[in-house]
This record gives sequence, C-alpha cells and structure tokens, in this order.
Amino acid sequence: MTETARNPVVILPGVLFWDTLYTGMKQALSAYVPKEKIFIVPVHVHDWIGFPPSPERSTNRVMIKLDRTIEAVQQRYPREKITIVAHSGGGTVAMVYLLQEPFQGDVYHRSASVGRMLALGTPFNSTEQYAKIKTDFIRKNLKPGFFYGCKVVSIVSDQYTGSLKKGFVERMCYMFYKNVTGEGAVAGDGIVPVKSCFLKGAENVTISGIEHLPTPHTSWYGTKEGIEKWIRWL
Repeated sequence: MTETARNPVVILPGVLFWDTLYTGMKQALSAYVPKEKIFIVPVHVHDWIGFPPSPERSTNRVMIKLDRTIEAVQQRYPREKITIVAHSGGGTVAMVYLLQEPFQGDVYHRSASVGRMLALGTPFNSTEQYAKIKTDFIRKNLKPGFFYGCKVVSIVSDQYTGSLKKGFVERMCYMFYKNVTGEGAVAGDGIVPVKSCFLKGAENVTISGIEHLPTPHTSWYGTKEGIEKWIRWL
C-alpha cells in the first residue's frame, strides 16, 4: 500500500447510477486503501433526473452531495488530501465542482482539500445535450494552473471498437459512441469512446479489457480486475 493510497478516497457515481452500485467497488478498493477511508457519495437516480424532471440541473444536485461528503471527510481527516475517484459522467461533475467557478448559480470552495482525481470512463468531450453543458463549462474555465493543485488522471478502456458491420455488441457500441462524439467506428469502453476521455493538461491513460457499466458478471472499472488496471495511478 503506497503512501498516496493511504489518503481518503471519495467515490462519485456516474450519471444515472446510484451509490449502492459501488459497494463492491469500495470492497475491492479496500485491498489497497483502508476501508474506513473510502466514502461513496450518496447519489440516487432522482438526483440525476430531478422531480419534476430537470436533468440540466443534475450537476448542481450532485455537487451538493459531493460537497457534503468532502466536508465530512475533511472533518475526519483534516490533515490529509482527498482523492476523488469519479466514474463516467461523475468525473465531469467533479471537475465542475473543483474549478471553483459559478455553475448555474452554484460554486464551492473545498478544492484545496483535494489532491488528486481519477476519472474512469469520463467523457470530457461530448456533443450529448446535457453532458455538453458540463464539458463546455470545463473547457471555458479550466486553466493550466489548476493542475498544480490537483493532479487529474483520466482513464478509459479500449475494450470495444464500434462497427455497424459486425455483431450486436459492436453495433450497440457504435451507437453509444456516436451519441457522445458523433463518431461510432472508434475504440472505447462500450459506452464512451477513448478519445472523448482525453482532457488537456491531465494525464490521459488508456487501459484494456475493462467495460464501462457497473453490471453483474462483467469486469468494469470498479471490479477487482478493473481496479488492478488503474490502481497504480491512485
């Protein structure tokens, strides 16, 4: 267990995913980080959708819960830097939060407590309507100096190449990828294409053999097999 890995870790779920889907990830990660230092942001599906539906405000709702979690970790470990491990669209929410600039009226100021962020399958470049609200904001407000205070590692798997000329899986990947960036015949993790996860100024890492969705009986980013692929960057 490295010195960095002993820092507290906050897991932020991806868009339309909820906290209990990540209990297995917490258990697997506890092989490297003390379990009592791993926290999952208590996000639920209704935080992403809203009631009445307002997905354009999802980032604001989730940032509130992220802020409360980081505050609780700060109080428990006041002398230690926090590492955020964010999955999928949770990574763009985390970046918006960390930039400390007003986003649709909300701004937070706890970035000094965060020393590192790992984004797992996070599309930092997207043409999808609601994701683009975040990615455009990040592109506008992210300055090179940000990375002096917080190291960002963007990790994505190239497990599947989308294709309309192959089987069902490749066809589905093609459609998912095309929805993210407008191109389908590219490599990705089954949901997001590799190149959409490249963030200028971050350390961009491509791994293999891992899938995007936290579904049973698959090796996704939060399984033991997935964590083994990216733990060195924690």
